[in-house]
Amino acid sequence: MLGLVKKIFGDANEREIKRCLKTVERINALEPDFAKLSDEQLRGKTDEFKERLSRGETLDDLLPEAFAAVREASKRTLGMRHFDVQLIGGMVLHDGKIAEMKTGEGKTLVATLAAYLNALEGKGVHVVTVNDYLAQRDSTMMGQIYQFLGLTVGCNLHGLTHAQKQEAYNADITYGTNNEFGFDYLRDNMVLYKEQMVQRPLNFAIIDEVDSILIDEARTPLIISGQAAKSTELYYAADRFVRTLKEEEDYTIDVKMRSVTLTEAGVEKAERAFGIDNLFDHANVTLNHHVQQALKAHAIMKRDVDYVVQDGEVIIVDEFTGRLMAGRRYSDGLHQAIEAKEQLKVQNESMTLATITFQNYFRMYRKLAGMTGTAKTEEEEFKKIYGLDVVQVPTNKPMIRVDMPDIVYKTANAKFKAVVEEIVKRHQNGQPVLVGTVSIENSEKLSEMLKRRGIPHKVLNAKYHAEEAEIIARAGQRGAVTIATNMAGRGTDILLGEGVAELGGLHIIGTERHESRRIDNQLRGRAGRQGDPGSSQFYLALDDELMRRFGSENIMGMMDRLGFSEDEPIESKLVSRAIESAQKRVEGSNFDTRRIVLQYDDVMNQQREIIYKQRREVLFADNIREHVFDMIRPVVERIVEAHCADEDIPEEWNLDAIVDYAHATFLKEGTIKREDLEGREKESIVEFLMEEVRKLYDEREQQIGEETMREFEKVVVLRAVDSKWMDHIDAMDQLRQGIHLRAYGGTDPLREYQFEGFEMFREMVENIQEEVTKYIMKAHVESNVQRQEVAKGQTETGGGSNRETQRRPIRRAEQRVGRNDPCPCGSGKKYKHCHGSNV
Repeated sequence: MLGLVKKIFGDANEREIKRCLKTVERINALEPDFAKLSDEQLRGKTDEFKERLSRGETLDDLLPEAFAAVREASKRTLGMRHFDVQLIGGMVLHDGKIAEMKTGEGKTLVATLAAYLNALEGKGVHVVTVNDYLAQRDSTMMGQIYQFLGLTVGCNLHGLTHAQKQEAYNADITYGTNNEFGFDYLRDNMVLYKEQMVQRPLNFAIIDEVDSILIDEARTPLIISGQAAKSTELYYAADRFVRTLKEEEDYTIDVKMRSVTLTEAGVEKAERAFGIDNLFDHANVTLNHHVQQALKAHAIMKRDVDYVVQDGEVIIVDEFTGRLMAGRRYSDGLHQAIEAKEQLKVQNESMTLATITFQNYFRMYRKLAGMTGTAKTEEEEFKKIYGLDVVQVPTNKPMIRVDMPDIVYKTANAKFKAVVEEIVKRHQNGQPVLVGTVSIENSEKLSEMLKRRGIPHKVLNAKYHAEEAEIIARAGQRGAVTIATNMAGRGTDILLGEGVAELGGLHIIGTERHESRRIDNQLRGRAGRQGDPGSSQFYLALDDELMRRFGSENIMGMMDRLGFSEDEPIESKLVSRAIESAQKRVEGSNFDTRRIVLQYDDVMNQQREIIYKQRREVLFADNIREHVFDMIRPVVERIVEAHCADEDIPEEWNLDAIVDYAHATFLKEGTIKREDLEGREKESIVEFLMEEVRKLYDEREQQIGEETMREFEKVVVLRAVDSKWMDHIDAMDQLRQGIHLRAYGGTDPLREYQFEGFEMFREMVENIQEEVTKYIMKAHVESNVQRQEVAKGQTETGGGSNRETQRRPIRRAEQRVGRNDPCPCGSGKKYKHCHGSNV
């Protein structure tokens, strides 16, 4: 066997297989002993393995016995015994690599080995499939093995309730789709209470059809979008109001801080204008923010200095170079406030609330592995982006499928006529035929032609996964004709009907080459499973889209010179090799495109990780008082630094501006005077102000009670983080879309994006700190303190499937909660006995 392996797979692969074969021998040696165990004794092995792990043994130490236990459990529950090559596949997965195993080699069963072994640690294993049907099928079928061995199995499907999802994720092994795992991660980082989270820390994922999920679907990010809880009308209303204000009387400008602050008189005017009692009530946080940004747009931001208006759009001017920054938008609602000021249409009524690419989601797992029939052609991408090696696992029986050279016709019409003739001929002999098309349109065209010839057939086009699987499974029956788009029914074996092997097995016809060799290989791989006979051939036309891209004019000219008619084909390995060479170039180009997309997303990903980590700390902490002080201190330090410059002598420091800002932002009016700051060093001024902040903080906490203050802190921090982060995502998206224009100025767009993205993130963090400071110290706390979602009507899109589904309704913080209703935090208590008791 090894000689054959060496010929086929090369030295590095051979060494890996050779290493695994030694372990296979150890597993096989254990088989007789495990076969003698009773069901109870076999089930008891799971507890034994967990006990040994707790005493310091490793998963590698347990592997031979664990695999032997799974093999024996599979024999008893499913009547299926793992082949030696499947044991090798299981080891490859456990090592955190990609197992390339041909179609029909039983990858679903292979996953049970690595999943069981790694689940023994109790940290959770995710088995990822391409659709809900496969997730449900595999969790039900393979779940019998895990449950027999005493482990729990979950299936994470779209549309489950919160409780059902938590149960699925708390299972030892969880099956589900890439979309659902990714969206759950995003949702978990938007929840208002830690009890609403469903995922545990991401431990180990085994991805079935790994090339489809990590490469084909990686181009489309997962996006949760929604209607922001602020309407565009509020920008115009705030703009109309600030036009009535007078400088010094209603607001003061701090030129160094580039900030503007309402005076007491200005605050009273705002309360009268908008018919409210207290501008700093937490219920009025959105209105207050709009007023502040409108004020800044009028008092600080100067047209043709800070920005210009071109073609109905506000374009930022770089303060250092004076050049226009196409695509860049001011964050935190300032850009919209300027649009209102200039009487333009306010952009972005809806916004992206959360987004992530599959590349960055799956790279968060502590360990990642995958399996597919076709990975070697994309090995470089798997290695560079995911750090995954590809190991080609030998087939259980030799592959005897015959892959014939491509046949090329002048036109698509001639090609399809030839395909139909071939189908008719083989159908009359009883041989089953599976035809692969690249589009639904082509599958329907071919179907019409077959109807006219009276050939019964089935058409699949990747819409109804459960029905597809059944039809695909029957595609190997005598006389069956099945037309399928290339991806339809993937993950389902085609079993040959009685007498079909003698007719040559399943015959595959490809009607067009895909730009990726991998997709073509997947189609071929439908035939010749487990040593079955089979054959494949591609029919091409010079006016196929891909052929035109490959320069088919040369072949067309040659055919014309040689006098070929439309119906005469060229059957040449030379043409096939030319196409394959061109496919390699396209694959390289596509890889470069995905890599560039990822480089841009990596900028956002670093920021996302920081925000989500801090957000989780807030959710899980019982007391975030010191966390809040850590946010207030930088605000105090910045105001002191701005007005106490090192190059100025202390007598020239603008202490009055510090006093004004402190009273407007974090202290009660009249708390401090200029004299309190005179004669102090900068550090001493900061410490003095922080001491005053602590005094006021303690006073507020005594007034409203410690429990209410703890919840109020979380209300303020979560709202500030969520609203600023969502604005930031939006601003970064705008920057990303316009950044390529910078290339015309001779700059590297990616470097510009990294630099400006960092600056925007820094600004966002400062905005969060300032909003938290202002509302913690100034907001009037009334009853019914509740955490609030900052957007409504959330919609999920992306992940290759481009699904757009309304998010599950959950209790929204804006809804009033009755005193006897369950508390929205998920504690199970009545509201009046939980968070309702604090307010």
